Amino acid sequence: MATKSENFETLAVHAGQVPDATFGAVVPPLYVSSTYAQTTPGDFKKFDYSRAGNPTRENFEVALAALEGGTKAFAFSSGCAATTTILSQFQAGDHILAGDDLYGGSRRLMSQVFAHLGLQFDFVDTRDLSKVESAIKSNTKLIWVETPTNPTMKLTDLEGLAKLAKAKNILTAVDNTFMSPYFQRPLTLGIDIVMHSATKYLGGHSDLIAGAVVTNRDDVAEKIGFLSLSMGAIASPWDCHLLSRSLKTLAVRMDRHQENALKVANYLESHSKVEKVSYPGLESFPQFELAKKQMSGFGGMLSFYLKGGLAESRRFLEAVKIFTLAESLGGVESLIEHPALMTHGSVPAEHRKELGIVDNFVRVSVGIENSDDLIQDLEQALGQV
Repeated sequence: MATKSENFETLAVHAGQVPDATFGAVVPPLYVSSTYAQTTPGDFKKFDYSRAGNPTRENFEVALAALEGGTKAFAFSSGCAATTTILSQFQAGDHILAGDDLYGGSRRLMSQVFAHLGLQFDFVDTRDLSKVESAIKSNTKLIWVETPTNPTMKLTDLEGLAKLAKAKNILTAVDNTFMSPYFQRPLTLGIDIVMHSATKYLGGHSDLIAGAVVTNRDDVAEKIGFLSLSMGAIASPWDCHLLSRSLKTLAVRMDRHQENALKVANYLESHSKVEKVSYPGLESFPQFELAKKQMSGFGGMLSFYLKGGLAESRRFLEAVKIFTLAESLGGVESLIEHPALMTHGSVPAEHRKELGIVDNFVRVSVGIENSDDLIQDLEQALGQV
């Protein structure tokens, strides 16, 4: 549905949402049908088979494309399915550059699955674009980054990266899961492809698994559409229905996530048992100026180093009461985890050490609870260390 407003909050509520033509239902109905009647062979209204297209999935895709500033979006069964589909457009012998600090599942998919299928990968520190440029080869087809990175919160200059890649006719892709389109829109900075683990902030309630890809390039959309149809890793209608529901509150949720995260980050930075805090909204953050330049907010994710080692980390993490010790992120509830033992356990130990993912390193997804309660919970847990 086209809206007369380009304001994010209005688009989030109305884009892709057309009241039901039959009964006038304000929330579009959930279409679970796998197939659609044809009056004569090959003659159908818009949809013929739900792997190829589904009204409920389309509603979410239209909304997300509008929020990201893209022309086409695709919904997948998981973030890994979305990443798999992006990588499947390349051929054996093609070279892909990726950030050296990625979600463990993304790096595993690249180095242990697609590398065996003939794609070539190099992992570089994308904070330094000169290192990126030096790593480009004649067969480089894609540069893949997370910004902020998971879990150390490093940033990549997206406008600079896009300019560098376009000059060499190389595609760029950004995992925008941490920021959501509310705080960062990579396509408007020249990036070609945006990927989301929609499980996280887009879903926002820890009750679904989904992924998404958005682009404003017709050639990329054609390839992703073909692969989505052919490989079939699509999101279910029910998950898309929940995602459309969640997008309506994305703006207000992200504002609260950020408000709480900044308070928690400031608290942790001043605590005697905390060595260092990484949060883009802190003036002490090394890339604070870049964060202000390319992001409209700083998000709900942060990480920090406790003073101590694994024993201290375990005591702290086992002592939290409001924070839940669990993997994932982006839900309304606050989550906390130990990357070296949990989300990034599949990353080789030597590489984790190089990145700073060590025994006293903790990642936090700050939820929308009362911030005083969250800080009191951290206070009592730190008291156990």
